[in-house]
Amino acid sequence: MPERKPRKDAVRNRAAVFEAADALFAACRSPEEVTMADIATAAGVGKGTLFRAFGDRTGLIRALCAARLEPLRKAVEEGPEPLGPATPPPQRVPALLDAVLCFKLDNRHLALALETTGSDSPYLMEHYERWHALLRDLLDRTPGATDSDFAAHALLAATRADLVEYLAGEKGVPREELRARLAEFTAGVLGTRA
Repeated sequence: MPERKPRKDAVRNRAAVFEAADALFAACRSPEEVTMADIATAAGVGKGTLFRAFGDRTGLIRALCAARLEPLRKAVEEGPEPLGPATPPPQRVPALLDAVLCFKLDNRHLALALETTGSDSPYLMEHYERWHALLRDLLDRTPGATDSDFAAHALLAATRADLVEYLAGEKGVPREELRARLAEFTAGVLGTRA
């Protein structure tokens, strides 16, 4: 049986919900401030519509984050250098980490909400496991890299949303300085520091 296309109003509602949630998370002081009721009101839909479509706030945040990460996922899986699969590991690892950091800088409160929402460990979430596995495999193929499993965790820890929020938000470290610091840290882990 062919897959049923979503109704036009459902597609329109989903886009409105994502746009409203993006705006609310971008404008908030803390991601905990953003409620399902706030999102429903801003999107012009009923709360029931949100709960039917996403289950709960965690489901909505995960769906929104997955949608926002989709271009990055495609670039990593099938794109050109420096993110794509043909890139040699010593160049791809820093490019991947820089892309993750930039995503979190551009979506700070959404990323923070994703990493702190729900009762699951952030290290057991699908997106984290995917990034960790990719980095671990690349580090396994990087000459001189040791303990790729731990190194992948340590590199990802440098891009955690709570750290990004602390450094960029509370400490006011400029974007380019954060990117440069991460590149330097990554080069130290990879043993490629000049």
